[in-house]
Amino acid sequence: MLARAPMASVPDINVTGELIRVVLSLGAIVALIFAAGWLTRRLQSRQFVGGRRLRCIETMSISARERVLLIEADGKRLLVGVGTGGVRALHVYEGAVPVEAAPTPAPVLPFAELLNRLGRKS
Repeated sequence: MLARAPMASVPDINVTGELIRVVLSLGAIVALIFAAGWLTRRLQSRQFVGGRRLRCIETMSISARERVLLIEADGKRLLVGVGTGGVRALHVYEGAVPVEAAPTPAPVLPFAELLNRLGRKS
């Protein structure tokens, strides 16, 4: 008969210790991701001395490569055209910047009333 080769000894693996090591490593990586996100938000929201004096009020695409921007700078509003040829001031609005009124929210209807209205239309 064939002689059996002696089995090589397999080292015992501490499954609990390995599982704890993997879970702690994963927890550390997740903590680093959250810390990086917090730090990024904190650095982006930092206000510089004197505040911001330049703000884009509105933008509108004219074509695939051209846009018109309404910019507020030092209390004046500028209409600026941006395209492949560069940036050009189209108009400077003189006088005080108008105060924009806050939009009034639409009235919220209860769900039952909404269903009744839909049922009456049919």
